[in-house]
Amino acid sequence: MNWIEIKNLQAIPLDEIPRLALDDLRNQTAEKIKSGKRLVQFFGDTESDAITIYAIVADDNNSKLCISSSKTKPEQTYCSMTPEIPSASLFERELYELCRITPEGHPWLKPVRKGVAGIDRSEIPYRFFSMSGEEVHEVGVGPIHAGIIEPGHFRFSCHGEKIFHLEIELGFQHRGVEALFIKNNNRPAYLEKLSESIAGDTVIGHCGTFVRAMESAANILVSRSAKTIRTIALELERIAIHLGDLSALSGDVAYLTGNSVFGALRTKVINTTMAMCGNRFGRGLLTMGGVNYGISPKLKEKIVSTLDELDDAVLLAGEVLFSSASTLERFEKTGIVEKETTIEIGMVGPAARASGVAIDVRADHPFGGYEYFPVHKLTLDSGDVFARAYIRFVEIQQSLKILREQLNNLSESELKKTLAALQPNRFVVSLTEGWRGEIAHVLRTDRDGKIKCLKIKDPSFNNWLAVALAVREEGISDFPLCNKSFNLSYCGFDL
Repeated sequence: MNWIEIKNLQAIPLDEIPRLALDDLRNQTAEKIKSGKRLVQFFGDTESDAITIYAIVADDNNSKLCISSSKTKPEQTYCSMTPEIPSASLFERELYELCRITPEGHPWLKPVRKGVAGIDRSEIPYRFFSMSGEEVHEVGVGPIHAGIIEPGHFRFSCHGEKIFHLEIELGFQHRGVEALFIKNNNRPAYLEKLSESIAGDTVIGHCGTFVRAMESAANILVSRSAKTIRTIALELERIAIHLGDLSALSGDVAYLTGNSVFGALRTKVINTTMAMCGNRFGRGLLTMGGVNYGISPKLKEKIVSTLDELDDAVLLAGEVLFSSASTLERFEKTGIVEKETTIEIGMVGPAARASGVAIDVRADHPFGGYEYFPVHKLTLDSGDVFARAYIRFVEIQQSLKILREQLNNLSESELKKTLAALQPNRFVVSLTEGWRGEIAHVLRTDRDGKIKCLKIKDPSFNNWLAVALAVREEGISDFPLCNKSFNLSYCGFDL
């Protein structure tokens, strides 16, 4: 058998993963994607004498993950998938950058996270795309931005105010997050804090993905109560960020009432998370084996009261926002990403659903509390700023209903179990639907039961190219609005 099929969070022995020749792995991965499956991960794990390349492809319709691998030497080459499978582009570029496995024929083989900051003079310098012609000019934005925004460079090729091409280059920080997980194997509390810091606006999303991977590798089943509380925290995080995004989008089109109202509603949500664990972003709530804090009857009553307030307030604020002629003038038909393009480049999350692609880990690969309460996938078709804003509005309302379901079925079982040692030579894929979309952590243990490899993918990895495509043929003044409608992460990309 050339591929093994598993479920989300199913730990399997390493030796059960099939091994193929590199060319066969490439060809079969491409064929699976052409047949309607989706590339989740394609990465290399460096060993003492070789590099093992893993391909993980999602069969969303059947809630399965297909895995295969190839063991090869450094400096090997294979025929790039990217000309046939555009969604493979960044994966192949990263594999080349980290492992020196060359995808021959790749049309855009540039650094993903290196060669930008000039920290290491041996790094390959990044060459930007350039255009020539009468009245064609370039506009550079960043990498240093105002306030506390992290570094990222945007280079526009324009004719007057119209954008012909946008090239986005990230990777200025060289964070080394994945290596820190391996270096700190024996410090579980540190690893939890580290997972909370992968992307600071996705504390519950990333920490939950990591601790579930560790629990699977240790063969630990957490209580239903812990699963429920984790789900509540994840949905609160989703609502809070979506409200913040609606506030920011309102501000970008000078609808200051929406900017203020949605911002104030966000504060109610993050204060609810703080009431649960003492931190507005959920830091310290999740732990390996369960959760550190429960929900008392008094706190439950307080959360339900907040949900009642949000139900009416969100509905009213959203109806006013999306019935405003001046807002719709800026939102509609701006920054369109077509459904075909969305599928080709492998977009995920609300941005994909706003372009008509029904993809949601909560429904396709259920985890935690979603195992007991199925989630209906919500989609829109226009793929513009309006759709990406409105999908947030309807998802907030959906999340409020999910919260009520979870609270009504909150049990009083134990909150936390002691995490046993990780099983040796295990391989786990942990997927979560964060507020941006699919978060993927792939965990591999060594023969001593230590973390040998943790490959992390934030949904921003899938979606940054969509920002560049969305602004083509748009006025440069619409870039902030288009960019905000995706709200992607710099640090989640720069691991």
